[in-house]
Amino acid sequence: MERVLDVYKRPYNADFPVVCMYESPKQLIEEGRPSQAMKPGQEARVDYEYARHGVVNIFMANEPLKGKRFVEATEFKTKKDWALFVKKIADDWYPKAKKITLVMDNFKTHAASAFYELFEPEEAKRLWDRFEFIYTPKHGSWLNMAEIELQVLNGQCLNRHISTMDKIKEEVEAWQSYRNNKNSKINWQFTNKEARVKLKRLYPSLHD
Repeated sequence: MERVLDVYKRPYNADFPVVCMYESPKQLIEEGRPSQAMKPGQEARVDYEYARHGVVNIFMANEPLKGKRFVEATEFKTKKDWALFVKKIADDWYPKAKKITLVMDNFKTHAASAFYELFEPEEAKRLWDRFEFIYTPKHGSWLNMAEIELQVLNGQCLNRHISTMDKIKEEVEAWQSYRNNKNSKINWQFTNKEARVKLKRLYPSLHD
């Protein structure tokens, strides 16, 4: 935890950006009957019947100090999907960065083996060397600022029934452009000093 919080104290540096990454499933759901829009004196009405059409995975990467985020919907949540998303971070979104610090949880697909299973050894090593990986502790995903961004995405964009992958992609692309144009940033306040007080029970007790 303290290593993550130290990373968040770093000043903005375009050569060494700090990027947070998170992923979460989203159910594809089709309404059984069309919803009725809100009217004066009447709330919106949604029928209780619906049909499930599987699950998609939402990748979120955001650079808190720059106020930028990148979202991608994938059909699966595999090592391959993660490796391809991280390659986009390195080559498409931060091609000029000398080293990218990537904060993420320690999910089993987030490993060096993902690069080597998908790419040739030279390419896998190149990608691995582009990053400094910082893992949040187990049960500590709340330390990942990308989770905050994903909650905003869910609240502003994905908080209703959506039935197709194409519609999900259309919606998240529009939300990404809107939020990036607003230059919305996260004002992170939690520090090691506060952690040692508020989470004192998690630290070992030392006695003479």
